Amino acid sequence: MFIDTHIHLDGEEFLEDLDQVVERATEAGADKLFVPGINLDSIKSVQAVCERFPEKCYPMIGLHPEDVKDDWEKVLDEMEKSFIHHPSSFIPWIAIGEVGLDFYWSREFEKEQLLAFERQVQWAIKYNLPLMIHCRTAQNELLSILKKYASEPTLRGVFHCFTGNEQEAKRFLEYDNWMLGIGGVLTFKKSKLPETLRNAVPLSRIVLETDSPYMAPVPFRGKRNESSFIPYIINTLAEVYSTSAENIADITTQNAKTVFTI
Repeated sequence: MFIDTHIHLDGEEFLEDLDQVVERATEAGADKLFVPGINLDSIKSVQAVCERFPEKCYPMIGLHPEDVKDDWEKVLDEMEKSFIHHPSSFIPWIAIGEVGLDFYWSREFEKEQLLAFERQVQWAIKYNLPLMIHCRTAQNELLSILKKYASEPTLRGVFHCFTGNEQEAKRFLEYDNWMLGIGGVLTFKKSKLPETLRNAVPLSRIVLETDSPYMAPVPFRGKRNESSFIPYIINTLAEVYSTSAENIADITTQNAKTVFTI
């Protein structure tokens, strides 16, 4: 059994065959699927998926850095209401995410991204929830913000879609109670991630993810990703750490349960 800690099941890519996707995931060994939010509209779409598959899918809430614009304060004010005012069918959030910083394409809203991310870090502390962090071309800025809250004992989370080098891994892992999210990139032929993990990342600091529908592992690279492909990631990790696939699944599942307190 395994946990996919990051899958965008509420996306339009799954509109036509969502039931089959979840069924295939279950047959492949998926115990739980964690569904991140990205903006105000995704509150409803994420909740709808998780209500449709209770005890299988679990919701997150967050404003993705690429969705941060001039109205970020108003958006976050509205989003935070869902922690208090919600219908009886509402499934409690298990994390603040997908949040973070992304300066890869543009720094147009750099100031707004920094402020929005810090406010959501404060949510994580206030509501005792982990963070699901997206970071691209912004590691220094992101860690600078986290450093301000490093003494908070409940602050924890996942650095989603880690594909960095040993130095970057070590910088992230300086923060206790944090995991690296490992997905399909691990299986790519030219990926240096296997070597990085082997040399710098204990298995006790890894959780599994797909970031589905993106970044499908080999042999499905280029196709729509889904949780049923995670065994390919597990098998590659077993080779990296010279252990069994069962051990990888057990340890990463426990890591996820520790961070998300599920």
